[in-house]
Amino acid sequence: MMTSSFPSILRPVTAVCLALLASAWLGAQPPASKQQSPHLQQALELIKADKPAEALAAVKRELAENPTSGPAANLLDTLGATKEARAVFEKRIDAAPDAAAKAAAQRAMAMSYAFDGNHKAALKLEEQVIAYWKSREAAEPQNAFYQQGEMANEAARVCIDASDLDAAEKWYRKGSELGLKEPEPKTHPKSLWDYRLAHALGRIAARRGDKVEAQRQITIARGILDADPKMGKQQERFYPYLVGYVALYTGDLKTAEKELTKATLSTGSQNDPFFAYLLAMTHEQLGQKDRAMELYRKSYSLATAHNPAAAYARPNARKKLGL
Repeated sequence: MMTSSFPSILRPVTAVCLALLASAWLGAQPPASKQQSPHLQQALELIKADKPAEALAAVKRELAENPTSGPAANLLDTLGATKEARAVFEKRIDAAPDAAAKAAAQRAMAMSYAFDGNHKAALKLEEQVIAYWKSREAAEPQNAFYQQGEMANEAARVCIDASDLDAAEKWYRKGSELGLKEPEPKTHPKSLWDYRLAHALGRIAARRGDKVEAQRQITIARGILDADPKMGKQQERFYPYLVGYVALYTGDLKTAEKELTKATLSTGSQNDPFFAYLLAMTHEQLGQKDRAMELYRKSYSLATAHNPAAAYARPNARKKLGL
């Protein structure tokens, strides 16, 4: 399938960065602790220490000094203060010095709505970001088409997490269509987009209860990985996630436990809050309540980024934990 804790949409992506593409697909982003602001550093530490009231106070101190701080707004979403976050993002959109900055602020606002599960509002903003990247096709065609595909996939991810499966399928297909328009010399292989689409369609089929189609897409995904070892080396860690996700939503809980455990232990995925959340769901359905709550707590603690994984995991884990 999003400000400085939100990756810059201005940064060109090259073939050398395939490892980063994998992270970008799941929305992996640098934590706010990398900001220089002591208030934000303190806020993140307080979030990790499960002291939300104190963390919120630290964020508000930052906003008192910098009312349009994007990283501060990101943390407001993490803390559940989504309306306050969107007020900041709105200021950033209105004050944007150029189209690129405006698009970045719109993308951040889209994620803010995702934290509330409002995928329709998020989708409208993602469409505006796609429109920005369309305007960049002549100046930077490789990056522009890649970013259009990324934004469409990001919107699709928010839709599937909100259980709007028809919209998710539409936008995942749109993401592949846009990404594949990248002209030669391509910096993102066709196999990458094909794998992403098969992965997405497998998950969507599982959510629809269509086990046969879900398994068919798993087979397609496996074949794409095997046919392109270079791409496959970077994307392999997402394969257990696909198999485990399909197993979870089609009732094969033993396979789900095995594969999702593998996913959470894969290099680069140990801190993914969504993987931890899925594994928690699996243990809960297996009747292993203590282990499930442990994993919900882990998911909640890990969800400090401003991306689809955290936007789903943080508020839903908060509910599971009764916080």
